[in-house]
Formats: sequence, structure tokens, C-alpha cells
Amino acid sequence: MVDDEESIRRALTRVLRSAGLAVETFPSGVEFIESIKRQQPDCLVLDLHMPRLSGFEVQTELAQRGTRIPVIVITADDSAEVRKEAMAGGSVAFFRKPVESEALLEAIACVLGPERSKPSQPQ
Repeated sequence: MVDDEESIRRALTRVLRSAGLAVETFPSGVEFIESIKRQQPDCLVLDLHMPRLSGFEVQTELAQRGTRIPVIVITADDSAEVRKEAMAGGSVAFFRKPVESEALLEAIACVLGPERSKPSQPQ
């Protein structure tokens, strides 16, 4: 997850981990782009409006590298233009902040597939 707002990162990390998902967070697009040299995530929850490297620029950078990561956008700006640009950049889902936990989890489940998005059950 990439969001420059620490409170958003903290809250969404709790939600995602409570659903059994592994989460790594980044306060900037620059840090996220550096991290994919080491490990590529299965899904990216991405804020659009951040300093240094915006979410739009992150999407562009991923496309230029040929890196295919499903992107779920979260943003406070729900204008038609922003939505259109994010979806044109390859986003698979778009949510206005504050995002509803269940809606976000459903979008992630769609990206990961039903078996990978559920926590493992003890046997």
C-alpha cells in the first residue's frame, strides 16, 4: 500500500491484516518503486495525490517498466477526470476516501482470487 498519510496506512493495514493478508506499506511512490526491484506485490493499493511521485506517476512508471501489478486506487478526489485518468492508467478499482473496508477487501479478493484472499485455516 502506498499512501503519504500515516493514519490511512495504519488503518488500512489493520483492516487488511485482520483479513489475513500480508501488507507492506510505503509513505511515497518513490519508496514503493524502489521496493519492486526486490519483490513485486500481488496487488497495490495506491493513493493518487502524494508529494514527489504521484499515484499517476507510479502507474506510468510501472507501465514503462512492463511491471504488471493490479492497482486499486484510493483517493480523496473523486472527480470524473481523476477517475478517468486512474482507470486509463490501468487501475482495476477506484475508491473515494474514506474507503469502506468491505468494498476494498472485495476488490482485493477479485484481484487475488478467492483462495488467495482468504486467511488459511488451521488443519
